[in-house]
Amino acid sequence: MTGSVRIKICGVTSVEDALAAVEAGADLIGVNFVEGSHRQVDIHQAAEICKALEGHDVERVALFRNARWDVIDPILQRVSFERVQFHGDETEEEIEAIDLPTIKAIRGADHDAAETYPGSILLLDHPHADGGSGQAWDWSEAQDLIEHGYDIIIAGGLTPDNVAEALADAGDIPPWGVDVATGVEDENRRKDPAKMRAFVEAVRKREESVEAETDSGEGS
Repeated sequence: MTGSVRIKICGVTSVEDALAAVEAGADLIGVNFVEGSHRQVDIHQAAEICKALEGHDVERVALFRNARWDVIDPILQRVSFERVQFHGDETEEEIEAIDLPTIKAIRGADHDAAETYPGSILLLDHPHADGGSGQAWDWSEAQDLIEHGYDIIIAGGLTPDNVAEALADAGDIPPWGVDVATGVEDENRRKDPAKMRAFVEAVRKREESVEAETDSGEGS
């Protein structure tokens, strides 16, 4: 990782797109098993993607939503993942049963929901839209949870053009990470290498700008 904010590119559906995401500078790559999603892959596709990512400095993340244990367990047994993300109504007990680090998606900056999943990194998506819909929201609402010590991933409507704004809205303490899917796709819903590079560059430039401002302030 080249910066403090981790960049997760989610919904990768092919080896080609996964390697392009690595080349662009992604820190985490999400593989989607959500039934009905246009980004859903089967276990064979997931195995090919994850095998291609072996040896690269990137975390492989499996994404589920309200999946049964008899669906989740065979996938985690057969495919190598470093982290699991849940995007539904899973309970704290169901998430804690997973023997891997977890991410739990919640709707907006919901304090009650945040307290429900103390062992997970929290992905904050649009408060009212379905996850993965690519709709922007008031990212400044994340600031309060970040200041309360929660590890937060900002998601929902992020693009290369607005991710720096989202990071600025989140306040002086940077979030744990940012997550993008729709915002780096082409018209065929494939990951666009140029958009992925632009997204990563926008995050890193924002970090460099903040660092420069901090150094300037300390020197004055």
